[in-house]
Amino acid sequence: MIFMTDASGALTYVSPEWRGLTGQDRLEAVGKGWFERLHAEDGAVLRAVIKEAAQAQAEFMVRLRLSREGGAPIWAAAGAVPSYGPPDHTFLGFLGSITEIAPDAAETPQAQGSVGRFVPPPPRSSTTPASTLDLVADHLLIAHSLIELDGGKAALAPLREALFRIGQAIAQKMAVVPTEPKGEDGESVH
Repeated sequence: MIFMTDASGALTYVSPEWRGLTGQDRLEAVGKGWFERLHAEDGAVLRAVIKEAAQAQAEFMVRLRLSREGGAPIWAAAGAVPSYGPPDHTFLGFLGSITEIAPDAAETPQAQGSVGRFVPPPPRSSTTPASTLDLVADHLLIAHSLIELDGGKAALAPLREALFRIGQAIAQKMAVVPTEPKGEDGESVH
């Protein structure tokens, strides 16, 4: 499942799978609304990691609990890469993914996060993007995390450009087109 934030870390987009996972409407999640679906003990970890990543304009990843409708916890991994655009390569925010995970039975689960390389876990059926643009963003995020492992660092800049372009396309897709005001007879008033 894909998400986008602004430069302060406030959520600007989350894919439709969010509602299926958490029961929260996507529009309610925008801004800081998605923090309502965080487990009470895990919010501080996420806030600290996003703040540090935004200040450093760096990748991040976190493991935390979300709440389903009714309060049942879901372990999830989330992470993102910074997005830059004009003018002058301005930091715009983050493009990232959220994946439901099962905690390792050998460890005591706890929220954790770090600023640094984001390597997304494989998607599960509950968080696999449904839209084509979200799926492309998910694959590009995976490619971004793997690109340097095989000596492909030269391809990193074009890959980041592709991530930016996909983010733009997602933003355009979610933009609401205003309708012209109509009079009582149904005709345009302009």
